[in-house]
Amino acid sequence: MKQNPRMTLGQHFAELRRRILWVALLFVVALIGGWYLSPYLQQLLTAPLLNIWPDGALLYTGLADGLMIRFSLSVLFGLFITAPFALWQIWAYVAPGLKTAERKIIWPILIASPVLFVMGAGFAFYVLFPFVFGFFIELNQSSPVPSVLLPVATDYLAFAIGMLKVFGVAFQLPLVLVLLNRVGILSRGTAVKMRRYIIVLIVVVAAVLTPPDVVSQILLALPMWALFEASLLFMRDA
Repeated sequence: MKQNPRMTLGQHFAELRRRILWVALLFVVALIGGWYLSPYLQQLLTAPLLNIWPDGALLYTGLADGLMIRFSLSVLFGLFITAPFALWQIWAYVAPGLKTAERKIIWPILIASPVLFVMGAGFAFYVLFPFVFGFFIELNQSSPVPSVLLPVATDYLAFAIGMLKVFGVAFQLPLVLVLLNRVGILSRGTAVKMRRYIIVLIVVVAAVLTPPDVVSQILLALPMWALFEASLLFMRDA
């Protein structure tokens, strides 16, 4: 049902409720599907570690670890599947009340945001993880005292998923800059003048969001810098 901008307040709430129910229904279906797919998701997420550590193993410290891991991955899968549909529902609800110029700004952002998130998560998965995991394994195995490396499964998955989220969100930088430019808050000239400060801010953010090793910080800072430079191409002068 297409929303009519002249609907009454009650009709607006009814339309909003209907869209929320559709999103909730899809999430439940995706959650159930994620429950059956969670073993494959766990294999996928642990592959970067085990590829460079073939004899390695993850430690389960409690009887409920397997259940909690499976449920957490199910929820993650449900959110991943539902998010694009939820964004589309939000767009369909608010679009009739927007001006043409506003639609031209928001619509490309809704398309680009999931794409950039996947690109950021993919960069972390295929580029960051091999470097970081290799560094940690080598550091632990070169311990000067006898030691056994057994990463806790829940801790590893929390770390891996956290890094995927961090890189996915960090790759939203171009959208933020372009949006600020389109609404008249930040001109291209101002962004160019602030380049040195933005680069410093990027380095600080990378240092805060990544593990305390130089490699992972550089691997986050460099793409964010490149994305900033790419954003300038789509920004307008005041």
